[in-house]
Amino acid sequence: MTFVRERGLAVIATRGPDGAPEAALIGVAATDEGELVFDTAVRSRKYANLQAFERVALVIGWEDEVTVQCEGIADVLRGAERARCLVAYLDQYPDGRQRAADPEIAHIRVRLDWLRCCDYRPASLAVEEVRLGG
Repeated sequence: MTFVRERGLAVIATRGPDGAPEAALIGVAATDEGELVFDTAVRSRKYANLQAFERVALVIGWEDEVTVQCEGIADVLRGAERARCLVAYLDQYPDGRQRAADPEIAHIRVRLDWLRCCDYRPASLAVEEVRLGG
């Protein structure tokens, strides 16, 4: 999760209503439980896509030839889970407090079930793929 916290940005791919992929740049945070959290407008394409198809893919890190690719299930946070995950999100993005109070903004959690860590630098060439429980 340190890798995510150090970078703070990800590209998320969702599935549009016609099945076509749609991608967007997001600010992302990581909880201590290994979940990813981001916010989005409830009128955005990605929010609508997530309501219909909860499976997503993300890429985090692209500078220095080091990246994490991951997949998981996204859900809209509510209640106690929202409060818990918001701690991590607001730690990463303190300016998100105003957005968190806006009813037109939703906070999304991604529970990862697959990831691939890739370090393509010549001195450390390594690729590791992991299936996560759940």
